[in-house]
Amino acid sequence: MGNRVALVTGAGSGIGRASAQALAKDGYAVGLLGHSPDELQATLDSITQNGGAGCVLNADIAMQRQMEQATGELVDRYGSLDVVVANAGINGVWAPIDDLTLEEWNRTISVNLTGTFLTIRAAVPHLKRAGGGSIIVVSSINGTRTFTTPGATAYTATKAGQVAMVQQLALELARHHIRINAVCPGEIETNIDANTDLRREDQTAIPVIWPEGQVPITGGRPGKSADVADVITFLASDKARHITGSPIWVDGGQGLLR
Repeated sequence: MGNRVALVTGAGSGIGRASAQALAKDGYAVGLLGHSPDELQATLDSITQNGGAGCVLNADIAMQRQMEQATGELVDRYGSLDVVVANAGINGVWAPIDDLTLEEWNRTISVNLTGTFLTIRAAVPHLKRAGGGSIIVVSSINGTRTFTTPGATAYTATKAGQVAMVQQLALELARHHIRINAVCPGEIETNIDANTDLRREDQTAIPVIWPEGQVPITGGRPGKSADVADVITFLASDKARHITGSPIWVDGGQGLLR
């Protein structure tokens, strides 16, 4: 006991994996939550091989009971909860509004927005008992700074909703010494495109091409998961003790260009 403890959702790959590794390096015991056991185990192996501590938590973030059980399991194992990274999400279906089905809309809302709500809901009682903590929600530049992604109506709605949730809860949770912030990445080298279904792009795309690429600070190249993880680790730390209710864009200037 006595470890600082973090919960990271979607910890099997991309930003979630990089964040879990960075927090473990910073001394946290990390609960790696998701529903891809092999990927989660690979993240855990990378942490333990470097002297860190953690455990795999199998749960669907859109399922209230599973999230409560997984969070409780983490606290039972390590004694407390100090940091939550609500990272898990999908791109879902990007399509013209009159082609997007209710089922597709509901799926994106369920994972990205309801999943964030359930993650925070399950964690807050434990953070209160710990006397405070830090919650970091992984949003996006889409829906918060840019609105040009073809057909991404459901996705952008969830990302805007996440930032609104962060700002609403910042005031509610402040009396409990719980900080909550959002990171809003731009184009990052992850595998999230694997869960993107893009239909009829020609009907929704904005016909603009950036000849030098669309991420100014890197000469057009996408950012890396570690770029986001470093910001998340900062927000988790006491160095960010006076920051709450803030969206931070980690996009290399991409959102300003677009």
